[in-house]
Amino acid sequence: MDHKAYMYVLECRDGSYYTGYTTDVRRRLAVHNSGKGAKYTRARLPVKLIYAQGFASKEEAMSAEALLKRKKRPQKEQFLSENQDRNLLSYFEEWRGVL
Repeated sequence: MDHKAYMYVLECRDGSYYTGYTTDVRRRLAVHNSGKGAKYTRARLPVKLIYAQGFASKEEAMSAEALLKRKKRPQKEQFLSENQDRNLLSYFEEWRGVL
């Protein structure tokens, strides 16, 4: 895979979404679920990866993250539904629910 960075979406225990970017999705998911991730997710563990999209650069991933964070919940759900062809979740499938 030629992606240098990823924008990812987690579903928290309370059903809310958390969006972030990283260069290593597996490591970042493990950090979130260890309670050492973002303050938002620490209070909503466990979290599960529901979407990951690859980008050629960190800047592109950060831009996508910022755009998605500005959307309201229904718009985020629409984005996730309409962009499943870009979702790399199956690539990270072995880690879903494990970390």
